[in-house]
Amino acid sequence: MSTQTVSIATGDGDLTAFVATPDEPSERGPAVLVLHELFGLNDDIRRIARRFADNGYVALAPDLYSVGPRARPLCIRRTMQALRSGAGRAFDDIEAARSWLASYEQVDEERLAVAGFCMGGGFAILHAARAAVGAVADFYGAVPRETEALEGICPVFGGYGQRDRVFVGQAQRLRGHLEQLGVEHEVTVYPGAGHSFMNRHGPVRSLLVRLSPMAAGYHEESAEAAWATMLDFFERNLGGTIEPVQP
Repeated sequence: MSTQTVSIATGDGDLTAFVATPDEPSERGPAVLVLHELFGLNDDIRRIARRFADNGYVALAPDLYSVGPRARPLCIRRTMQALRSGAGRAFDDIEAARSWLASYEQVDEERLAVAGFCMGGGFAILHAARAAVGAVADFYGAVPRETEALEGICPVFGGYGQRDRVFVGQAQRLRGHLEQLGVEHEVTVYPGAGHSFMNRHGPVRSLLVRLSPMAAGYHEESAEAAWATMLDFFERNLGGTIEPVQP
């Protein structure tokens, strides 16, 4: 596997992103856009991107706070406002990242997925309803109230923690929207898990979130089950002919 940090041009400036690629691919393969939590592009999101690469995916994780105000609180506020309203520069940045990934030399643009965590999960499902992606994974993300917001979405994998008293109800809302839309989906609530069960936070941050009603924290059994199911779901839905990489 190889990794690098890249800059992606947008109309408002350069978007910083982390890229992880499988070792010496001989053909164009699948790729996944990885959307971070409220905490931003950190070592844990890079870890997740590398794990996708270990499983044969080119993974691109954009830093949604890298374009715009230098002050982190302002970046977070602007990004959360975009998520709540369903419009804003964050969506433009995500689309710029998707377009960059689709044109990457090792990627088959017909085999793109998006995976998001918490804030990123909310962005992932909204982006997947608007963009050319073949599958989406939403981990403990907010789900819009209106079914119409997800019209046009691709097959959806969702993962929520049963102990997460804040977000667990979003699983049923997501399931209901997708059933109404007739979209293939696999939405799972993991017993024993809380919020952020896929993410490994530092000890101080973990203590803060564990004291919340989200019961947040890494839960290895649920995380490993979710990885296996998600990868199988992506493999089933990211079909298409694989093209040789041009020398």
